[in-house]
Amino acid sequence: MLRLEARQTASRLMSTLSPVIAVAITVLVAAALFVALGRDPVRGLAVFLVEPLANRYALTELALKATPLVLCAIGLSLCFRANVWNIGAEGQFLLGAIAGGGVALWATVNVGVLPRPALVPLVLVAGMLGGAGWAAITALLRDRFNANEILVSLMLVYVAQLLLSYLVFGPWKDPQGYNFPQTRSFDAATMLPLLVPQSRLHVGALIALALVAATWVLMFRTFAGFQLQVGGIAPLAARYAGFPARRALWSAMLLSGGFAGLAGAMEAAGPLGQLTPNVSTGYGFTAIIVAFVGRLHPVGCVLSGLLLSMFVIGGELSQSRLGLPSALTGVFEGLLLFSLLACDTLVHYRMRFRRG
Repeated sequence: MLRLEARQTASRLMSTLSPVIAVAITVLVAAALFVALGRDPVRGLAVFLVEPLANRYALTELALKATPLVLCAIGLSLCFRANVWNIGAEGQFLLGAIAGGGVALWATVNVGVLPRPALVPLVLVAGMLGGAGWAAITALLRDRFNANEILVSLMLVYVAQLLLSYLVFGPWKDPQGYNFPQTRSFDAATMLPLLVPQSRLHVGALIALALVAATWVLMFRTFAGFQLQVGGIAPLAARYAGFPARRALWSAMLLSGGFAGLAGAMEAAGPLGQLTPNVSTGYGFTAIIVAFVGRLHPVGCVLSGLLLSMFVIGGELSQSRLGLPSALTGVFEGLLLFSLLACDTLVHYRMRFRRG
């Protein structure tokens, strides 16, 4: 008989190995899924795991897809460590895209009003403020009325989607865009400079890495980060020590929203160069998986962000090369999350075989 027996202390070894085992399980199940769909499993896995690393351009695309995922994930990691369950990074991403894209659109229409070197920083700051402001609605309702931040942040995602659709179908629609729901293309001065020539990778990747380092310092080398984490792990102890719970709530939500909003502004003023209803391909929701696979650690979020980016790119390639549905990416992401949750059981429990 197989039984689970509680460990006296959490296993550090299993905590480290759990994401690795979860990835291995996901790969095995994915291979079985390819067989069930009548596809060569070796070819299918190669599309997901090899082709995104095949050449220089593929690597830049991988980094490009990982940048918004990492930015959203490090903000969510701050929230989750503080026991603040922000599920609305997608909405904050969209508001960042709207705010940053709005500044870029205004600068495009009013060329020469502002100095050209100031435009990109303004776009990025506007994106951060837009995302932080959207997150502040959730923080306010939780702080003032004790509303559930999971439901509030999630419902605000759909409000943000409707707001974006209203703008690109209405007042911001390009008058010369053949009635497509999109804004006019942004002026080159508002676009993020490219990091690698003849690619789409922009300097936002470096900004994301700098924020990863800053978040690590905040989490593990500052008293404010210590207060934030204690409030999440042991709220009663934090209250006894006099750590302000309200400050932790607001700090976590505003930082998380700001990072997601920055990612949205980078996406609008980076590879897209305009606003459309499909600015996001679900980055905010995927970032939840990135955060947990990365163990709520900034460096772990970088590694898991690259892994999930492979799934995103592999899903796009599988449509054109294998004729598989686009939903396959979501299936693999869900498999990875559930595998991780199952493997995490062994962090606090061990399996014992007993007769009879």
